[in-house]
Amino acid sequence: MTPQEFYQLLIQQRIELDDRQKDQFERYFELLVEWNEKINLTAITEKNEVYLKHFYDSIAPVLQCLIDNQELKLLDIGAGAGFPSLPMKIICPKLDVTIIDSLNKRINFLKLLAEELELDKVHFYHGRAEDFAQDKAFRAQFDLVTARAVARMQVLSELTIPYLKVGGKLLALKASNAPEELEESKNALTLLFSKVQDNLSYSLPNGDPRFITVVEKKKETPNKYPRKAGMPNKRPL
Repeated sequence: MTPQEFYQLLIQQRIELDDRQKDQFERYFELLVEWNEKINLTAITEKNEVYLKHFYDSIAPVLQCLIDNQELKLLDIGAGAGFPSLPMKIICPKLDVTIIDSLNKRINFLKLLAEELELDKVHFYHGRAEDFAQDKAFRAQFDLVTARAVARMQVLSELTIPYLKVGGKLLALKASNAPEELEESKNALTLLFSKVQDNLSYSLPNGDPRFITVVEKKKETPNKYPRKAGMPNKRPL
């Protein structure tokens, strides 16, 4: 997918990027490739592939009408090189985006990236999702939590649901196995007072299958969740 094809597909979805937004995506690509030589950010570095498998893939919640340009607080867990939240931030500049990542080198990259792209209302924190979720400054503070290919839903729900306000939504972007994962995660979602609202399936322009699972938080999360760092993965609910 060339940058031009990327713009055209967005126009078909009634999203027209201005020159500044196009420049932001271009600079994002350049910095991603440049920093990838120093730290391992991605295996995908060819330009057309980055535009398809990182940029276009990341904005799926916008294309699927799950997110629009509103002043919502969005948390991205395990965003790596900023996916999916920062491409969505470029398209929806009113979003207030927070990223938590366990690797400090990635946080340093994201800080530089945000500065270079002149993104405001973006916040980066180094640490474990389990730890920040017990901090009152983060717990139950967000309208949306996104996670792209981070963990199976059984584990992911415990890492993310505590951050949501009641009525807030988890948007889990997956490449496969979403229906199977939902069956496994029934107990976890019950314990976390959350419910699957939707499981959207769609394809990238190259035909690759994708899913977005939408989970709504119905009641406050019990204080004991999430458990200590490492436990959700070791002993899923």
